[in-house]
Amino acid sequence: MYFNSRRSAIHAKHGMVATSQPLASMAGLRMMMNGGNAIDAAVATAAALNVVEPMSTGVGGDLFSLIWIAKEKRVVALNASGRAPSAAAIEDVIKAGHTGIPNTSAFAVSVPGTVNGWDTILKEYGTMPLSEVLKPAIQYAEEGFPVSDIVAYQWQRDVEKLQLHPSGNELLLNGRAPNEGDVFFMPNLAKVLRGIAEGGPDAFYKGPVAEKIAAYIQELGGWMTTQDLANDAPDWDQPISTDYHGVTCWECPPNGQGLIALIAMNIVEGMDIKGMGSQSVEAYHHEIEAMRLAFADGMQYIGDPRTDYVPIDELLSKSYAEDRRGLINKDRAMAAADFGKIPAIHDTVYLSAVDEEGNGCSFINSLFAGFGSGLVVPGTGIALQNRAALFSLNPDHPNALAPNKRPFHTIIPAMATKNDELWLSFGVMGGFMQAQGHMQVISNMVDFDMGPQQAIDALRFSVDLEGGVTLEEEIDPKIVKGLEDKGHTVGIREGYSRVTMGGAQIIERNPETGMLMGASEPRKSGSAVGW
Repeated sequence: MYFNSRRSAIHAKHGMVATSQPLASMAGLRMMMNGGNAIDAAVATAAALNVVEPMSTGVGGDLFSLIWIAKEKRVVALNASGRAPSAAAIEDVIKAGHTGIPNTSAFAVSVPGTVNGWDTILKEYGTMPLSEVLKPAIQYAEEGFPVSDIVAYQWQRDVEKLQLHPSGNELLLNGRAPNEGDVFFMPNLAKVLRGIAEGGPDAFYKGPVAEKIAAYIQELGGWMTTQDLANDAPDWDQPISTDYHGVTCWECPPNGQGLIALIAMNIVEGMDIKGMGSQSVEAYHHEIEAMRLAFADGMQYIGDPRTDYVPIDELLSKSYAEDRRGLINKDRAMAAADFGKIPAIHDTVYLSAVDEEGNGCSFINSLFAGFGSGLVVPGTGIALQNRAALFSLNPDHPNALAPNKRPFHTIIPAMATKNDELWLSFGVMGGFMQAQGHMQVISNMVDFDMGPQQAIDALRFSVDLEGGVTLEEEIDPKIVKGLEDKGHTVGIREGYSRVTMGGAQIIERNPETGMLMGASEPRKSGSAVGW
């Protein structure tokens, strides 16, 4: 019943990086071996992933990060997600004949926050300049890189999207996706990255690159202007947390879905999951129902807290979790999971790096869908995200589309501490899989004493927003039948399509010895590396 990847956890003393592509992992490790810290390594890794896993991340997307500052024993959160253009309007989308924002339209493109995020995090907590940490990414883009098997599979799935516009061919190989082992070159993106390395964020948000981005979006009917790009600015936030059986679990606050993960943990904490047994019908049933309730709350209440009230404290209270837990029937799945009633008040690449000093950086950088909107800015190799597609067109919803507002985000880095010491820097890539992946990994490690690699290998479930649940192909048929008997609609994920079950990376730190233990997702082609 347990998926066994036959991978061993990686052990190291001086530093470690874990992410979904080995070339990118090595880019980050190079920084630490050259004297850099975890933050330097994280940005170098993210930039390299822009090249070697371009469907997942890039300068055309957004990022969030949690940082453990070892000397101060505290967690800080960076929100470098971009906002809607200043001219964004619900009525424009409706007039164009849409009931929602189409994923591949210019309306779906919010301002990319990545480059400002890289610069901000390095200046505040890094030790190296952008010019140094971007070197591996530039080298991969200029000299070419061999495409790995999972990346080739993901690339193939998005060929039609890239072919919708001529400039999409900049990210194809003679009109097709590269195959495993093909060497792919990205000369246009290399020029953009080199410009950022030499000129900082202004080389992206002002000048020729910004002009090309704005002109292309306007040509396709969107709102983006050069002023929107020039106005972009990240924010430092107070992270949110909850206690799960003595472990403090940390997430970035909304506009991301980290709140959903914490709501689910609070609900599950009051259940005897350990007594039910790992991957039993009862454990699956109760955790699935908890996730359904958490998603109902998240999709109702999460928006941009700088423009709309988000009741974070109320949703994270243990008493609220107790009320929500009481809705779960041990014998029968809920016909529908509804959001809870809050008292009336004012309203997917992941990487982890930990250095020798104990600083940790949990870092997620994303385009949302594969190659984002599929819109590639001509002559730049920049794929633009489609994060604004998650805005609601209901003007009364907290996540309603509005000018200069951040949309709901699925990307969420995570951390866990014990006794005011860093324990885990971790994350699980994959859209709405992320919040439920966080809950399942924590449950595996806390409730069942799994090591990081075992916790990642363990079979997962994935709740969809329509109420069904997907399991993995190795699952015991008796488990499937048991869940169906309780009223769950169950699907099975097989083969390469299991990448949708999440891409987890974990670095665990022993606070007594400083030793690091890393684990990497077997459903992807990444690795944890250390020295």
